[in-house]
Order: sequence, then C-alpha cells, then structure tokens
Amino acid sequence: MTPIAGRDLYDDPRFFDGYRRLRASGRAINDAVEIPGLARLLPPVTGAQVVDLGCGTGTLARRLADAGAEHVLAVDVSARILAAAVPHPRVRYLRADLETLTLPPARADLVVSSLALHYVADYEGLIRRVAGWLRPGGRVVKHHRRTATLITGLLYAGLELTAVGEPVPGTADLTARPELGEHLRRPPVLILAARRPAR
Repeated sequence: MTPIAGRDLYDDPRFFDGYRRLRASGRAINDAVEIPGLARLLPPVTGAQVVDLGCGTGTLARRLADAGAEHVLAVDVSARILAAAVPHPRVRYLRADLETLTLPPARADLVVSSLALHYVADYEGLIRRVAGWLRPGGRVVKHHRRTATLITGLLYAGLELTAVGEPVPGTADLTARPELGEHLRRPPVLILAARRPAR
C-alpha cells in the first residue's frame, strides 16, 4: 500500500470518514482541551483581517468571524474537507498548500493555525512568510509541533513570543469523561502566541 502524505490524508475517503466520526463522537481532544485553550490566548478580533492556516471545515474561522473579525481567509489543501465547510458571509475558503501559499505583505492582523502545522515540512519557511503577511503589531497563534522547533522558528522570523499555553481539561470535562485525566499530567496541546513588533 502506498503511504499517504500528511497533507493528503484528508482527501483519502477512509481517513476522512474516520476523522468525521471522531469529531462527531466528542471523544477528540478538540472540544475539551484545544478550543478553550486557544480561545484564552486569542486577542480581540473585532474589525481584524484574519488568516486561518489549515482551516479544516472552518469551525475556527467561523468562530472568529462571529467574534467580530472583518474578514477571515480560511486556507486548507484538502478539497474533500473544504467541500464540507459551512459558508459564512465573512469567511472566504481557499484551497491551497501551506508549503507554497503566498499572500500580499502586511495584509493580516492575526494568523492562526490549529493542529495543522505538523503537516508542513518547511516550517521555518512558512513562519517567515507568515511574518511578512502580518501588519506591524499583528499576531500569530499556532500549535502542535516540538516546542524548541516552534519557538525557534518564531524568533528567527523576527516575531516576539507573547504567550505559551498548555491547556488541560476542566472539571466538567473530567466529570463527563474521566479518561481525560491523563492529560492533566501530560498536556496534549501546546499553544503559542507571538506578534510582529510594532516598530
């Protein structure tokens, strides 16, 4: 069997079906750990131009638009997953590979990426491009790679690290799903926030 490249996984019908079943089951860590943890580090987005890298079906992009973002460019390489995305008047979905995506300079106030950058081979190259897309004072929030690689890539791109988070399940989630208790000792998600210096 030919292995499937990471960024092509979601166009594989079997993988995509398993992904959708996992998300629908409520057993994934997204709702209990990742989404609340990311929300705590996000800056206010009212009036912001946002880019969502590896947007999936657009859940985060729509949440940011509902929170007041003026426009969200939601990017994903998978045609299958974008076909399942829910439309929103202030979200534009774009099928593109993050390895080669180019955007105009200084066009974004915020760039986010949720559980997608581990599929990118040239992480440092992408972060350099992200730094160029940000307006002075613009921010980037992302996670899910080795800590040293993530932080070093941000610093080498000239960004300033502003926050680090390792969210864990809350009391209500632990009561409903005791198996999440293992994540109290070993947080499964790392969230970093950085900004382009205003100077």
